[in-house]
Amino acid sequence: MKKVVKFGGSSLADAKQFKKVGDIVRADESRVYVVPSAPGKRFDGDTKVTDLLYRCYDLAKSGASFTDPFREICSRYNEIIRGLELDFSLDDEFAVIEEHLKTEPDSDYIASRGEYLNGRVMANYLGFEFIDPVTCIFFDEHGLLDEYKTKKAMKAKLMETPKAVVPGFYGCSHDGRVKTFSRGGSDVTGSIVAGAIRADVYENWTDVSGFLVADPRIVSEPAAIKTITYKELRELSYMGASVLHEDAIFPVRHEGIPINIKNTNCPDDTGTWIVESTCQKSGYVVTGIAGKKDFCAVLISKDMMNSEVGFCRKVLQAFEENGISIEHMPSGIDTMTVVVHETEFMDKEQRVVSAIHRMAEPDSIEIESDLALIAVVGRGMKSQRGTAGRIFSALAHAHVNVRMIDQGSSELNIIIGVANKDFENAIRAIYAIFVETQI
Repeated sequence: MKKVVKFGGSSLADAKQFKKVGDIVRADESRVYVVPSAPGKRFDGDTKVTDLLYRCYDLAKSGASFTDPFREICSRYNEIIRGLELDFSLDDEFAVIEEHLKTEPDSDYIASRGEYLNGRVMANYLGFEFIDPVTCIFFDEHGLLDEYKTKKAMKAKLMETPKAVVPGFYGCSHDGRVKTFSRGGSDVTGSIVAGAIRADVYENWTDVSGFLVADPRIVSEPAAIKTITYKELRELSYMGASVLHEDAIFPVRHEGIPINIKNTNCPDDTGTWIVESTCQKSGYVVTGIAGKKDFCAVLISKDMMNSEVGFCRKVLQAFEENGISIEHMPSGIDTMTVVVHETEFMDKEQRVVSAIHRMAEPDSIEIESDLALIAVVGRGMKSQRGTAGRIFSALAHAHVNVRMIDQGSSELNIIIGVANKDFENAIRAIYAIFVETQI
């Protein structure tokens, strides 16, 4: 058996956390590939190393002195090294980074050094080989992951390295420079490593014991999710659930590799299992509830719209030409609604409206703003009668007006649109009827 284990920034914030990680890795011989993030916050009010690196870059780019934040970065790593009692130094690495900041500051390169340096420390601490992702993770000329080239190179590199540390978050761009994923991209690196070797399990270690049914900032002490499918996770991640980077699913999904979200501070907790499919029944009808605020809905009306060939294409073309991505598109016989992010749409709304009139010739266009979307997700919903009715009953009792409804044919999720001001109240009401009362 082979396991890939990824550790988040909170799991590697200081020497004490490093020792917990070391114990976890050594406790299971199958944990042979380790993907570390950069050191995170040690306490409330602390600063993540990656944020300090970005601060250094901003100062260097503007010609200001970056001495103080850079000295703080060096101090953080040296404290970890001393706490682990390693005969090891990063002084040469610090000198290279400092020279880059002085001569050619590059945001991706500088931001990636948090993971790079932590990977160096982790490899020395565990006695594993160090693999630099610039040699085996590649991006194309559009800045997108080159999946074929990456998988081939990563597999070749790992086949000759039985135990290794591969820093997360970055790889190599098409022109040979360091290129980073978006924030949280170490999850993606771990998934790439797991997919390349067809690992038995991808363990993602963080500071929580898996996924929760709802956001704990909205619902007090929400129930935990024991098992969730890739499809359910995609829906929840897209709508704001943020335990795992949403792009981390694809490399392991293609290989059927389960992901286990675990807690570094409570390693014996089962955590959440993310799987392709399962016969395990959820404890509740719904698996999770998540949502986002600040959408707007563009309602296009035209008599006999349903019999006009190409009408929807013409409407969507107006959004495409203005570079606006579409979130949802519920429709009726003579109406269609296009839901978009308010921030993307606001400055271009009149151009879009004009383009729709020009290309599709609708009878009217109405725009509604301050819309929040809530996704109620669960594989058990399709076998349970009255799920939608219970949702709307709960919202009615909470005095929440439903402004939009959208349900996919898979019956995996129901999207509800409510006013921004009703967002938190709506999530609490839905959680209460499915989890707390279960009526």
